This record gives sequence, C-alpha cells and structure tokens, in this order.
Amino acid sequence: MPQAKRSRSPRDLSPVHPAAAAIDIGATIYVAAVGVDRDEEPVRTFQTFTDDLHRLADWFARCGIKTVVMESTGVYWIPVYDILEQRGFEVMFGQRPGRQARAGAKERRQRRAMAAAPP
Repeated sequence: MPQAKRSRSPRDLSPVHPAAAAIDIGATIYVAAVGVDRDEEPVRTFQTFTDDLHRLADWFARCGIKTVVMESTGVYWIPVYDILEQRGFEVMFGQRPGRQARAGAKERRQRRAMAAAPP
C-alpha cells in the first residue's frame, strides 16, 4: 500500500533566492511580487507606460531586489526588461517554451531590430 504524502510545514520552505521578485507580463498590466518580508504590500499591479515601469524598478530597488524573473508569451517583456537591465537587475525568464532561461544574444538582437524598425 502506498504511503500517504506528508504535507510540509511552512518552516521547511525557506526561500532559495530571498532577493528575487517575479513579474507576470500582460499586454496592459504587469503584476509584480516580492517576498512578504520585503514590503507591506508584496504584490502590486503596474500599467505598461514608461513612468509606471520606472516606478516598478524603483519599488524593486527599495525592496532590495537583485534578481527578477518574468513570465511572458509575447513581446510585452521588452520595455520592462530594458529598464530593469539598465538599472542593474539580473533579469531572467520563467516559462518560455523553446527559449533559454536568460535572455541571450539572439533575443537582444531581436529587441534591437524591433526598436530600429520603422513604425
């Protein structure tokens, strides 16, 4: 007879990267989260305007974030990626089928090509 799985108590779940944050990228909003010990409001929503993305980066900096993991299936990740990378955050990707976990040279070339393309 198979053994029943024991549930883990919260004390068994220590963070692997306590200075990490996550962003769920959407077309019109970004939902960002930091550890519950980093801010009184650990989950916030930001619009996709440039000023809002800078507010997001400022919030991460105030929370002591070093690494940001993003989930995105479209091209909406590009502006926030650029801002976070310029600010010195290590930016990685979560589930991106067929892609590397970290933005590589190919993705940077695609981003530059898209920025240079006429509207």
